[in-house]
Amino acid sequence: MNKPMTFHSFKHGLFDVTVLSDGPIVLDGEIFAPQATDGEREEIVARLAGADNVAEAQSNIPLIIAANDVILVDVGAGSLFQPGGGQLEGNLNSVGVKAGDVTKIILSHAHPDHIWGMIREDGTLRFSNARYYITRSEWEFWMGEEASALPEAIQPFVTGARRDLQAIADRVTFVEDGDEIIPGLRVLSTPGHTAGHISLVLDGDVPLIITVDATASQIVSVEHPDWSFGFDMHPETARTTRRALLERAARDSAILLGYHWTYPGVGSVSKEGETFKFSPMTEARS
Repeated sequence: MNKPMTFHSFKHGLFDVTVLSDGPIVLDGEIFAPQATDGEREEIVARLAGADNVAEAQSNIPLIIAANDVILVDVGAGSLFQPGGGQLEGNLNSVGVKAGDVTKIILSHAHPDHIWGMIREDGTLRFSNARYYITRSEWEFWMGEEASALPEAIQPFVTGARRDLQAIADRVTFVEDGDEIIPGLRVLSTPGHTAGHISLVLDGDVPLIITVDATASQIVSVEHPDWSFGFDMHPETARTTRRALLERAARDSAILLGYHWTYPGVGSVSKEGETFKFSPMTEARS
């Protein structure tokens, strides 16, 4: 008999947080660290438990339960992007939550590994009772002429984003920086990775910041905050956003939860000169 999978759970203020997974994606070293030298990239890939210039990037999806709300931050890629995806619904079931129980889904941005899990193979919405939250700037980018003008290699991303966003068009609430989705859970604008990318801040004794792809790696983004992530669509803006976010996190002693970080992706950062140091949190908080 297979041992049941266990997930990292902790209480933060009024929120119960469980870090689920949709399964990892596999990325080349050049995506993790485009500006690195070959030697630096080899070391980074090894620290990410990879080899031969490829490593896994996790899809750490926060399940947040507060009062009468069951909230997901992004929904993964499903089975449409890479072979390892599509695990979110099964993992939800394993912690006693059905897809129909989810009341709110916060979409950080519309890249495949964050929204392509929205629709089942039969074309129906996976989370049929949820309300969806996204920035208007993110929505308008993917639906507009700028996305149509992206290189041909990126057009499958555009097609997928439009397919999934259109499927929830009558269920969307647009949010902006500082908006409170429920009491104590606020939107933090973190543009650069995409035009309308957002992170989230949860109130507690210290803030919990769900960074999503504003800090795509607990190694590269933290130790080399001025380096890009390969999928940053506006690299200069992303660098400015990333550094400001890390400065804030270090100043406020915030807990961070990163989407692509080594599971469970929870920890904190401290300032080290002009860069930062990540310290993982291995024990659940109460």
